[in-house]
Amino acid sequence: MPYSSREFHLASRPSGEPVPENFRLVEVEVPDPRPGEIVVRNTFMSVDPYMRGRMNDVKSYVPPFQIDAPLDGGAVGEVVASEAPELPVGTHVVHQAGWREYARLDARHARAIDPSLQTAYLGVLGMPGLTAYVGLLDIGALRAGDVVFVSGAAGAVGSLVGQIAKLRGHTVIGSAGGPEKCAHIVDDLGFDAAIDYREGDLVGQLRTAAPKGVDVYFDNVGGDHLEAAMFVMRTFGRVALCGAISGYNATSLPPGPRNMFMAVSKRLTLRGFIVTDHADRREAFEEEVGGWVRNGDIVVRETVVEGIAQAPHAFIALLRGANTGKMLVEL
Repeated sequence: MPYSSREFHLASRPSGEPVPENFRLVEVEVPDPRPGEIVVRNTFMSVDPYMRGRMNDVKSYVPPFQIDAPLDGGAVGEVVASEAPELPVGTHVVHQAGWREYARLDARHARAIDPSLQTAYLGVLGMPGLTAYVGLLDIGALRAGDVVFVSGAAGAVGSLVGQIAKLRGHTVIGSAGGPEKCAHIVDDLGFDAAIDYREGDLVGQLRTAAPKGVDVYFDNVGGDHLEAAMFVMRTFGRVALCGAISGYNATSLPPGPRNMFMAVSKRLTLRGFIVTDHADRREAFEEEVGGWVRNGDIVVRETVVEGIAQAPHAFIALLRGANTGKMLVEL
């Protein structure tokens, strides 16, 4: 039987920070699956910073969301109807048809998961986790003895970057907003030092935390954080450019770091990356990080908002830095 479902459409393109009026909750009927398809009742959906860029009508590495069409993103749920023998009814899956209560999709676009770890597949064992792993080890080219600095350290990606580096024996410094988050990344996640960006003087704080300099900077923030890191980087340091959330709501291009000349004088490597280019690393990631998760060596923190109607508010709060760990919406 068809399923009645609610889903969010993009009502208008945000100018600056998104507002609830940019989103429209629509009731739809989800038809029965065709051969090779499944219908999933979503239990959790993810909101992620990259979605802000897709709300602009500009060409990027992923297509922009369309007005009056469903949004999408990571989600987990249970198969409730199936015309795909490999994913029978009752299977729990992860897929990309989020922002809705029920989803009909091609079974090739879903992957069976362990239901006891379902939210982990949207965070530590999902796209954020693989982003942290690839960005630190491959793009940042982590080496023995490196000092690592990560911005957005209390978020889904940054918190795992720091923990992977610590588990591999490195000194790790993280930036976060406010004393509570700074205490979390040191006391709970095991970072060696925390920088509260709300206190200002990022360069001074970073030099105090890393008096001999930084070898690897994992950048989730851009702007003043990237500038501060370049001042404190050691010669031949590496910067993994993952995101620049500080400028995602800007209505004009924000100024770049004023000290780009240091990339030359210090012979720095600055490399941007997109996690979808590194699917070949998933097996190694799941083996290493999955083992740490099962052993309790990785601390997982989630901020969960209840109900699909609250999804836009969860997304807006994410862009304001209101989350600790992965921001999720329980459906």
